[in-house]
Amino acid sequence: MRMWRGDRAVLLRNAMLLYPYIKNDTISYGRAAEMLDIPKMELIELYGSLGIAYFDMTEEELAEDLATLNKVGSVAVC
Repeated sequence: MRMWRGDRAVLLRNAMLLYPYIKNDTISYGRAAEMLDIPKMELIELYGSLGIAYFDMTEEELAEDLATLNKVGSVAVC
């Protein structure tokens, strides 16, 4: 379905109104996408086109998560 230009503007406005609630973990990306009646991946791509990253981690947080993953990966499972 081809979206009319005005529809895109409304979608962008509504997505931006929902973003603070996603950012503070009040709602998930999935719930916001449901509210906007679009697939979650489309919402993620929409935010990405606006320069809003899906993953919001510092380098330190990423390093910590990778260290935890490596540690868990080295544990033997019986």
